[in-house]
Order: sequence, then structure tokens, then C-alpha cells
Amino acid sequence: MIGVSMSRDRSSSISIIIPVLNEENTITCLLSYLKECTSPKNIREIIVVDGGSTDNTIALAQSFDVNVLHAKKGRSRQLNYGAQNATGNILYFLHVDTLPPKNFDESILSAVRWGNRAGCFRMKFDSGSKFLGFFAWCTKLNYKICRGGDQSLFITKTLFEITGGFNENYVVYEDNEFTDRLYELVDFKILPRHVITSARRYEQKGEVKLQYHFGMMHLKNYMGAGPEKLHDYYSRKIAL
Repeated sequence: MIGVSMSRDRSSSISIIIPVLNEENTITCLLSYLKECTSPKNIREIIVVDGGSTDNTIALAQSFDVNVLHAKKGRSRQLNYGAQNATGNILYFLHVDTLPPKNFDESILSAVRWGNRAGCFRMKFDSGSKFLGFFAWCTKLNYKICRGGDQSLFITKTLFEITGGFNENYVVYEDNEFTDRLYELVDFKILPRHVITSARRYEQKGEVKLQYHFGMMHLKNYMGAGPEKLHDYYSRKIAL
């Protein structure tokens, strides 16, 4: 495990990286929220990495003071491209349908100053479902199986570069594959505040059905399935 040391460097700054593809219905809400709920002195930049949107996503993003980049389609590729172009010394990867807690930038900076080089927030769904509420509750537990991209992810740029970033062989499950590796390298920090993420996919697919398939993907990964088999399962059971 890579050792850590406490840092009191207050010059740290955050690059927020958001991968998008045809998200005209969500991008404005997120960018407006980020502008309202952070301190400009902490945020070096907001980077929106588009994977080939054909709707108004790009135009809407460009109406804000953010960097809009274009990358090949695929979230792992988009995330890596955003990180390569980031100038902050802390990277914060965020899904477009997830709202971090107010002043989340202060929480992240505080965690990094105390020597935490990677971590995430706990999560809640924007739903009153008790079923989803249980799985959201599980995000407080510091186990690999309880992690997911919807919880967002902060990581120092130095550590990100050491890891080699997201594995671009993974078309899906890239967030979990990456955090699995981080758990082997550092003490992964769960911040005691919550992001709010959309339950739209569960509402579209069915809560139990979708959670079952996500569980199967975790099991397949545990049993040694590689990126191609995980993508095949996702395409047959979830993407349809």
C-alpha cells in the first residue's frame, strides 16, 4: 500500500470532470448547482467531456464558464481525457445526474489536507423508495462492493497518474474497476456527507430488476469476468 503523509498545503485546487453524452435535460441543472454551491477559490476548473452528443448538451454547457472537451465515446476514455487536461492538483469525477453536497469542495480539500488521497461521498437517491434507501445506506460502509460511480470520486492528480487512470478496456464497470485498484493502494476515505443521485434508471428499468443485474455484474467481476464479458452482460440485461 502506498504510504500517506498529512499535508497542510492550502494551495490545493479542484478540477471537476463530468463525462456527458446527450444530457441536455440534466447538464444545466448540474452546472448551475456547481456554480452556486462551491467557492471559486477552490475550483480550478469545471471540465465537461463530451463523447459525441447529438442534442443540445454542448451548447448548453458552453453557456457556462466551463471547459468543454471532445473525446471518443466511452466514459473511461472521457474521464481520462478530462484528467489529462486538468490543471488542478485534485481531480473530482462527477456524474451529470448527481448533485454533491453544498460546499463539497471544502470537504474534499479538508480530507486531502489530512492525508486522504482518494475517496468519495455517501449517497442518497432522489427517491422515497425504501428498497433503494437500503442500498444507499450501504454506501456508508467502507468496502469495495459498496462503491459506485454515482458516489463521485476525488483523487489527487499525482495518485491518479500513478495508477494509470481508468482502464479504457472497460466500456462499463470502469468506476468499480478503478476503485478496486485504489483500495489496494491507499486508505480509501468515505466522507460523511451525501451526494444526491437520480433514480431515473431504476424507475425506467424497475428497482429490483436493475439492482439484481448490478449485483450480478459485481459477482461476475468477483469470479474473474473481464471487461468484454461484463459489457456483454450489460448490453443484454441492462442497456436494452
